[in-house]
Amino acid sequence: MLAAALLTVATYAAAVELRGDHPDSYVVKRGDTLWDISARFLKKPWLWPEIWQANPQIKNPHLIYPGDVVSLAYLDRVAVQPGARSESPVNAVPLAEIEPFLKDMRIVSDISNLPYVVGLEDGHMRGISGQVVYVRGLEGVAPGQRYLVVRAEKRYRMVERAGMCCDLFQTQDLDARGRAGLDDGTLWSNAVFPSKNTEFLGYELVTQATGTVTRGEVAGIQASTLLLGAEGRDVRAGDRLLPVEAKPYDLQFFPHPPRQQADYGRLTVMSVADHDKFGGTRDVIAISGGAREGIDNGTVFSLWKRGDSVTDKVKDGLDANEDLTLSEHKVRLPDEFAGHAMVFRTFDNVSYALVMSSIKPVRIGDELKHPDAPY
Repeated sequence: MLAAALLTVATYAAAVELRGDHPDSYVVKRGDTLWDISARFLKKPWLWPEIWQANPQIKNPHLIYPGDVVSLAYLDRVAVQPGARSESPVNAVPLAEIEPFLKDMRIVSDISNLPYVVGLEDGHMRGISGQVVYVRGLEGVAPGQRYLVVRAEKRYRMVERAGMCCDLFQTQDLDARGRAGLDDGTLWSNAVFPSKNTEFLGYELVTQATGTVTRGEVAGIQASTLLLGAEGRDVRAGDRLLPVEAKPYDLQFFPHPPRQQADYGRLTVMSVADHDKFGGTRDVIAISGGAREGIDNGTVFSLWKRGDSVTDKVKDGLDANEDLTLSEHKVRLPDEFAGHAMVFRTFDNVSYALVMSSIKPVRIGDELKHPDAPY
């Protein structure tokens, strides 16, 4: 049986634009994603739900199969001609495609009550695969229990600036005890005195290894023994423990625009995983918003370098080596587009996103906007 599903793009012309170099037709192949297919036809592939869902004949807009033919039936119409459909449907963005680039990070509100590594086998400074480490805080835990060994690496804080351009976001690196030193973090935000408008966003924990309890606290011993698994990074005293999660990530992600638009200056890049300040395509970024801002997995943002504020030396008649520091004498320049990122893990106050594409470096302090934002 041959059934053509015609989707009217003209209705969405203001938001959905066809690529100038789109093919007349495309046969869906195994390994394709809806993002890939949509990117062949649309300038904005994250708008694929508006295309597929525009046709009421498609009961499940996510189900496109290998062998289906996607084609332009007319200048303003897209048709999906079903194939044999003997294989599983293609995914939106499957976990397997992006998992190599993801970092197993999470946000918690408190680390003071988590079990922690107090010592290592043979007095080593670092523990690796196959070695044992000793843990406090696992009283009563039976052998065989598995745990993640995580490291508290950063602490995030927001300072609300009512009536000003942008909120301030502080990222502080933590020491082996999970504490911030006096010289850590960003100076301008460290200097802000706590007030009712200062909010702690959370601690960032990075997974180092997995381990299995082999012996609990018995016979007067005050620490449990944890055997480190076959894979992972080094473990040191001060690392914390969390129960192993059965499903830390979604199996696939359905890209979509944010469900609500945050005020300018509220959503920014707070850190770039494994980098000091800059990143690019397939790097992971931490952003200053989460579930309470309506962000969920699959949310797509555009990334923008905030425009500089410069002195108009021509109008003000200044020499080349002169400058003014008062904000009223500054000219704000336009924001500069850097790329797009998709959220893959969401917590209450912080989310993690993968940079899907970039035309210039993504940096700490970049603004996150609707993916269709023109400026």
